[in-house]
Amino acid sequence: MAGLPRVLAGAATLFRDTGGRVLLVEPNYREGWGLPGGTVESDEGETPRQGARRETAEEIGLDIEPGRLLAVDWARGSGRPPVVAYLYDGGVLTAGELASIRLQEEELLSWRMVAPDDLGGHLPPTTTRRVLAALEALDAGSGPAELEDGHRVG
Repeated sequence: MAGLPRVLAGAATLFRDTGGRVLLVEPNYREGWGLPGGTVESDEGETPRQGARRETAEEIGLDIEPGRLLAVDWARGSGRPPVVAYLYDGGVLTAGELASIRLQEEELLSWRMVAPDDLGGHLPPTTTRRVLAALEALDAGSGPAELEDGHRVG
């Protein structure tokens, strides 16, 4: 097994507000913004869906069962193995849920709601493409988007 290729897995949840804006979080350990989510603890038996829920609960204090899978992205990186990124629907948050967000201070500085047209000013290009593909899947009611580095394939 030690000689087999390595792949990392990440999972995030896409939350929106009633205006269609997307919830982003600002980490304190790197530049830029991201979605609530993180590394799937696969060595502990965690699935991507479980990882998305756990990370969301840890990072923003909302313990919400993820909805349907919106996108799967094979994301290459320099200096690290590829990451298979799973993106789940978190639904539309109510005003009360937004008001109850509590940030994990060890990892996050802030959060904000961002219009889809403005995502590119906050997220890396690959993540921007992933989120936009997920929003398209939501609007179309289609199955998950299959992506490589945020670009549709298949």
